[in-house]
Amino acid sequence: MEPFIIASIIKIFVMTLLVVLPLVALSSLAERKVSAFIQDRVGPNRVGIPATIFGAKKDIPFLGLIQPLADGLKFILKEDLTPGHVRKFFFILAPVLTMVPAMLTVAVVPFGSTINILGEEVKMVIADLNVGPLYTFAITSLGVYGIVLAGYASNSKYPFLGAVRSSSQMISYEISMGLSVVPVLMVYGELNLSRIALEQDTNGWALLPFSGHGWGTLQQWVLLVPMFISFIIFTVAIFAETNRMPFDLPECETELVGGYHTEYSSMKFAMFFMGEYAAMIIGSGLIITLFLGGWSIPFIPTAEFAKDHWWVGLLQFGCFLTKVIAFIFVFMWVRWTLPRFRFDQLMKLGWVFFFELALVNVFLTALILMWVK
Repeated sequence: MEPFIIASIIKIFVMTLLVVLPLVALSSLAERKVSAFIQDRVGPNRVGIPATIFGAKKDIPFLGLIQPLADGLKFILKEDLTPGHVRKFFFILAPVLTMVPAMLTVAVVPFGSTINILGEEVKMVIADLNVGPLYTFAITSLGVYGIVLAGYASNSKYPFLGAVRSSSQMISYEISMGLSVVPVLMVYGELNLSRIALEQDTNGWALLPFSGHGWGTLQQWVLLVPMFISFIIFTVAIFAETNRMPFDLPECETELVGGYHTEYSSMKFAMFFMGEYAAMIIGSGLIITLFLGGWSIPFIPTAEFAKDHWWVGLLQFGCFLTKVIAFIFVFMWVRWTLPRFRFDQLMKLGWVFFFELALVNVFLTALILMWVK
């Protein structure tokens, strides 16, 4: 088998089964821990290792870290109910269409530069596409089909209303999200996420121009304004795309019982939340790659060293993972701090404010580039 194929299989295995899925499980625990911290509660701290395993006198709490395993077993062992009034094929297909697109987008997110393994140069990205952002937008836009199908197939009014809300919300914020990335692509002249991350490792991050070799050029400091605007728009759009609070109108328990997943139970219900958390993790990775240096370590350009020292690649991967976890905390912090928007406020923010601001930001970036060059 070709070394390239072997390396790709290993990268897929590591990123999906050893990074994203464990992070999805731990995020469900972290969500409750963060909410407890914000609300001055204890949070889950009881589910641990049973005493019978090691012959101990009492259970080992283990800080509640076994809670995700208990949740997984609960969903697997729950009765899988399929109501008689649903459209069964689409009802079963919907959770899959929510989970799979979120997992596919991990393919283009770089988690390191290039390392040398047994004389072969291996890029620390599953698929080094020259159209990374376009691929990401194309795949993530498929996620709305899962939610819309869930509402349609449930044959119930509350799921249907949640599906309608989700479709209008995602379409609105996808436009803003796409326009917010354009200034970044104009500055770097690239559609390749790996080369964007490499450029930030060498010359400084989009939002931290002095993180590279020096203190940044005049061009970088002037471009900090449109880059910051793009960062805010892109981050808010990711919140809306992942249906996170304060943009969780498709679920909205106070109005729609549970929204598009009201009729779901067992593992079908779990897959919707796994898809949400996976999309949150990949969204955090995209934000970091485009604006916060990706895998680069602040003030220490490491790309050249990684080619000759494989352990530098591990440092890059650790730095990338640390940034992702930090941004996941931001997602949770916002959820348990801000109240939910009304639907008309959500749509007004997307169409009347962010769309125009993102469009003006593209022209602002073009004018700045003409001036500094």
